Amino acid sequence: MINFSYTVLILLIPFLMFILLGLAGHKLKAGLSGLLGTAGLAAVTFLSYLTAYFYFFGTDKAEGAFQKITAFSFTWLPLTDKLHVDIGLLLDPISVMMLIVVSTVSFMVHIYSLGYMKGERGFERFFAFLSLFTFSMLGLVVATNIFQMYISWELVGVSSYLLIGFYYEKPSAVRAAKKAFIVTRFADMGFLIGILILSFITKTFDFITLTDPDGTAMTQGSGISFLGLSVMTWSMIFVYLGGVGKSAMFPFHIWLPDAMEGPTPVSALIHAATMVVAGVYLVARMFPVYVISAPVALEVVAYVGAFSSLFAAIIACTQTDIKRVLAYSTMSQIGYMMLALGVSGYGGHEGLGFMASMFHLFTHAMFKALLFLGAGAIIHAVHSNHMTDMGNLRRYLPVTHITFLIACLTIAGVPPFSGFFSKDEILTAAFHHNKILFFVEYAVAGITAFYMFRLYFSIFWGNETHYHHTPHEAPATMTVPLIILAAGSALAGFIPFSRLITSDSLPFESEIEWAVAIPSVLIGLAGIAMAYVMYSRKNAIPDKVAASLGYAYKWAYNKFYIDEIYLFVTKKIIFRYISEPVAWFDRHIVDGTMNAIASVTQAVSFRIRGFQSGQLQKYAFVFVSGTVLFVLIFIYLWR
Repeated sequence: MINFSYTVLILLIPFLMFILLGLAGHKLKAGLSGLLGTAGLAAVTFLSYLTAYFYFFGTDKAEGAFQKITAFSFTWLPLTDKLHVDIGLLLDPISVMMLIVVSTVSFMVHIYSLGYMKGERGFERFFAFLSLFTFSMLGLVVATNIFQMYISWELVGVSSYLLIGFYYEKPSAVRAAKKAFIVTRFADMGFLIGILILSFITKTFDFITLTDPDGTAMTQGSGISFLGLSVMTWSMIFVYLGGVGKSAMFPFHIWLPDAMEGPTPVSALIHAATMVVAGVYLVARMFPVYVISAPVALEVVAYVGAFSSLFAAIIACTQTDIKRVLAYSTMSQIGYMMLALGVSGYGGHEGLGFMASMFHLFTHAMFKALLFLGAGAIIHAVHSNHMTDMGNLRRYLPVTHITFLIACLTIAGVPPFSGFFSKDEILTAAFHHNKILFFVEYAVAGITAFYMFRLYFSIFWGNETHYHHTPHEAPATMTVPLIILAAGSALAGFIPFSRLITSDSLPFESEIEWAVAIPSVLIGLAGIAMAYVMYSRKNAIPDKVAASLGYAYKWAYNKFYIDEIYLFVTKKIIFRYISEPVAWFDRHIVDGTMNAIASVTQAVSFRIRGFQSGQLQKYAFVFVSGTVLFVLIFIYLWR
């Protein structure tokens, strides 16, 4: 058996980089700070790939299944004889895969940031925050128990707040950071409630114990119900609520577009492989519990995922800020992954949805990181986020153009790019389990191809905009990550995922179901053709279509006024009719009562303080008078 104890370095290195750059970064040259942070992530990436190789190809299987290996563990909080919180590192197929995803994308973002953030004030602070974020996300994916995951989960929230609000001089960035932090905290409260209920029922936090399909934890609480659902179902719905917030699913999605106020490398890191997929990873980690003990909760996962994917795709068709288009695209693709988990069974081909979700998570990390970093190169060239300020950029940005095109073809599901393979598996799983959701995702496939190539043609084709200066290709530190990620986007689909990552850790053979795949490709090509007609050159068709849709287009452009609804509910209802009366009651009744008691006490004390004159004759007089009065009262009452 291979000793995986070295894997603790995967967590320690980015943490030490955060400490070093956070405390001493300002004393170093800016370039050196960036190089140190990038070198640390290079080491983490190497160790992650080494771990993946040894785990998948160097360890023995138990009855054909990949084993769950605890690389190290120690008891941190002994709560009861049975219930305790451990700190450790768990290696299994999905955690090892996530090590690859997080380390690769983070490493590419680090390299890219060397060029993109060059000359920015707070350069060393930026790399310190990147290291903290990476440490938090890596800690989340290798956690041995759900409470340890929750700790890293909150650290991810804190570090994302720091990164989104990096430009703290901008009020919009500060508002976006606070919005992301507050919205996800509400969802995380649900996650914590779910953890407490789950641990109370099962008497454990440990993932291996919780997810053992033959273990006793699966049957705990099955006979206890509340409002028609088992307690286990309620606990898993609350756990999923945490994933809804972190993965920006409806209705907790409102923070994600505003998070674009952070630097573009941050957008790539948050949207591609780390923060937003944490919810998907959470459901995947607890999948045996969902599918065996809480199937109703799994249906909730499926329907929320399907609705979120369609909802976000429609909004993306109307946005003009390229980063916001990509943000809603992320929300839509996360919905795809959630839907795949929701329609999945357990074991073998029944677990196709689980494998497909993890497969799409992997491919999405590559092409979405590529899209965001490509968007950063475009913004770097034209100094604008809006498609209306761009056009015909393929002449000036050849590397960015080709890599961006590869990413668009990948997300559109065009073969042989990786998105085709992972999306096909999701559609196949949906086809065999829920026809309604299957047709919804068919529609989303076409809409996705349309809005992504609307973005592509608007930027790289169309009429050339009058640029204040001639756009030029980004430096090598920014283009090299684009090329690497483009290669990953093109080739990742050929990885035999069904032999590596499955719901029960037992490999199986998956095949392309052409009856599902061919129509999805045709729908995608139809979306691309429609985008070509409307946006490859300037014409009046987009305006006519928008005008013909009327209020439907207006509603989609304004994101269905969800932000406004939240503001109305919070400011007009909660603040005005709940918070203000409570504040008035607290200020005038509670505080007023206490202040009145204090005032009366003070007034009485002022009145009686004269009794403490220090003159013995007065004390004697009062004593004698009181005694005589007491005796007289006693005699009167006795008679």
